[in-house]
Parts: sequence; C-alpha cells; structure tokens
Amino acid sequence: MGIEVGGLFGLIILIADVWAIVKTFTGSASTGSKVFWIVLILVLPVLGVLIWLIAGPRQGKEHS
Repeated sequence: MGIEVGGLFGLIILIADVWAIVKTFTGSASTGSKVFWIVLILVLPVLGVLIWLIAGPRQGKEHS
C-alpha cells in the first residue's frame, strides 16, 4: 500500500509541477521572474508549487 500511495503522490506532484511551469512560462511576467519561479519549482517541487500558488505572478484581475 505504501508504494501505491507514494507513487500516486509523486505523480500528483509531477503533474502540479508541470502545470505550474507551463502556466509560468506562458504568463506575461518578465523573463527574470519566469526564470526565478521555474527554478524554484524545479529545485523545491512540493514547496515551490505551494509558494507559486500563494505568491506567484498573477494574470488578469487581482483578488481583493
């Protein structure tokens, strides 16, 4: 059971990382900002995605 749960968790993290990198790459942020976020996501896969979701570059309307 532990292997399946770990494998599933790893797959979810991989999908979230790829999604975050694609969203960052296609966003309208500056090149330096894109590089920073992509490197952060690659170096810290779980924590990087969480930080990106909270503080990453935003598109469209800002939430108040």
